[in-house]
Amino acid sequence: MAVDPSSDPAKTRDREAVEHVLGRPLDRAWPAAALAPGSRVTVIRDPAWDGPWQVEFLGTVDDTGAPEPVDNPRAQAEELSYWVVFDEPQYDSGGSGPYRGAQIWDRYLRPEPTPPA
Repeated sequence: MAVDPSSDPAKTRDREAVEHVLGRPLDRAWPAAALAPGSRVTVIRDPAWDGPWQVEFLGTVDDTGAPEPVDNPRAQAEELSYWVVFDEPQYDSGGSGPYRGAQIWDRYLRPEPTPPA
């Protein structure tokens, strides 16, 4: 179950910092076909260019902001970007980091099966 970011001071600070950098509020309306907040994912590497991360790793789709369409000429049709919190801090393919989370295009996310209850 996703935590309401407004009830968690750290998540509120993170969201406010991102909104300050973007110069706009993050969208809160979750697209119907998108991965749900709290979904477990593996962040994968693109073998065509050996990135965007140094290794593949696990993370969780975060509800800091709703998934948004990727605004990039290289994006696939209707591609979304998700806020993902990493299980462990990670370095990008250029060596920057470590990052504890990032906005990730869905082509770099592999949903992980939900364990049985």
